[in-house]
Amino acid sequence: MPTLDDILEQIGEFNFFQKQALFVLCQLSITFVPIYVGIFFLGFTPEHHCRSPGVVELSRGCHWTLEEQLNHTVPEGAHGGACFPSHCRRYEVDWNVTGISCTDPLSSLVGNQSIIPLGPCQDGWVYNSPGTSLVTESSLFNLVCDDSWKLDLFQSCVNVGFFIGSISIGYIADRFGRRLCLLVTVLINMVSGVLMAFAPSYTWTIIFRLIQGLVSKGAWLTGYVLIAEIVGSNYRRAVGIIYQLAFSLGLLILTALAYILPHWRWLQLTVSLPNVFFLLCFWCLPESPRWLIAQKQNDKAMEVIKHIAKGNKKQLPLSFQNLSSEDEDGEKPKPSFLDLVRTTQIRKYTCILMYSWFTSSVLYQGLIMHMGVAAGNMYLDFLYSALVEFPAAFILMLTLDRIGRRYPWAAANVIAGSACLVTAFVPDTLYWLKMTAACLGRMGITMCYEILCIANPELYPTFLRNLGVLVCSAMCDLGGIITPFLVYRVAELWHELPLVIFAVIGLIDGGLVLLLPEMKGKTLPETIEEAENLHRQERSKEKTVYLHVLTSE
Repeated sequence: MPTLDDILEQIGEFNFFQKQALFVLCQLSITFVPIYVGIFFLGFTPEHHCRSPGVVELSRGCHWTLEEQLNHTVPEGAHGGACFPSHCRRYEVDWNVTGISCTDPLSSLVGNQSIIPLGPCQDGWVYNSPGTSLVTESSLFNLVCDDSWKLDLFQSCVNVGFFIGSISIGYIADRFGRRLCLLVTVLINMVSGVLMAFAPSYTWTIIFRLIQGLVSKGAWLTGYVLIAEIVGSNYRRAVGIIYQLAFSLGLLILTALAYILPHWRWLQLTVSLPNVFFLLCFWCLPESPRWLIAQKQNDKAMEVIKHIAKGNKKQLPLSFQNLSSEDEDGEKPKPSFLDLVRTTQIRKYTCILMYSWFTSSVLYQGLIMHMGVAAGNMYLDFLYSALVEFPAAFILMLTLDRIGRRYPWAAANVIAGSACLVTAFVPDTLYWLKMTAACLGRMGITMCYEILCIANPELYPTFLRNLGVLVCSAMCDLGGIITPFLVYRVAELWHELPLVIFAVIGLIDGGLVLLLPEMKGKTLPETIEEAENLHRQERSKEKTVYLHVLTSE
């Protein structure tokens, strides 16, 4: 009896129809970028100081430069031995009185007093930025000083949404289908994104962002699962890398848009509206025939297969037009969280994959945050970090089909971990070596992320696949929640200590992934039994078919 992979060999494993579907789903990958890393621009905190009534008029009358104005009217703050204008304190003096000296204004105001009284920023702040962000919108936010924690809460809401959505959206996709799940989640994501651009208060802003987090990551991973299930086994690696290259392309697009649109509301609206194009092209996407077969809906699965054949301009042979299974009339398998830990091998897959998602998230986001401490031009910094991801993808294209998943995955973890150690112990005087090691670490963990997205769906049976991917990836969101604490709080003990922690967890992951079965050239498992026996399959599909032909002769 032919399997779906046998049928795909006849009607096209990756022909026009699948390429068209991949193009549509890549739009989904691009639009996920502003939600995952958009806080870099939406929540940018520029240099700022307290607004003091009368200072602007005095500065204009004295013809001060901005530097002179800050030196004369803003108290100094200190951190790490460096002095800079205070962000949260101001001189408690009246700058509107007449007769203030332009050369030494404070002396003319306080006379011989040795201590000048300081106070909080009661009249708001002045921001050294041509645009606006969530932080700097004076009428609503001002997320600095005592309210700076609100920006952390904003980003935490996204990760909490990712965490909850990863579990719930995974169950919905396995219970009701990939196509319906994508339609609902993308529609909700677009509406909440547009509403956030017009949010009248901070509370509504985090509510809409939380909703985006609930649906966006689940939709992104469901999109990858769908494309992986409608192409042949020989092309799963290629579509996985292309899908993530679309994410990397989205990083470049976001950088350009943020540069052109420095006001956060316009930027938020601009990155939300492209979801319309995905919805307009939604008719191009089929339901997953693998999911339909797993749900005992073989007639509908055959309709989808014929639709794919027609789109590829292929003729389905008569011998392949009856798709049935021995237990066709049996009970439809329903996804259960217990199935992820019930059996020995799948339990092992789940534990290792959860740790790998956690590791990838901590290292990926942690390296960006750690390098951003000494950030100069935020647009160039973000652009450089995005460009590193492209060579990582091309390396995987050259290695995954030749070597497999496990060894490049382990090697990428070792590279990332070793690079973190080098970065931690190389002195700051060797800046070029330190930055080179940091970029190698970013490239290594990017490769880990991309291999993980490819390997995770391959290890679970069809009816459990989406749930397995999203539950395991929920650990990625947990990593995203704790990473800022690792980078900024642990660094108070020793600046390079976070890098040492990153190295340890990365090297551990490099050893654990070698315990997973190799999926190079293997068909996707359809049942629990097939998933349990993946480690016993020593021969590729091509060899199995060849031996079968010899026996039948």
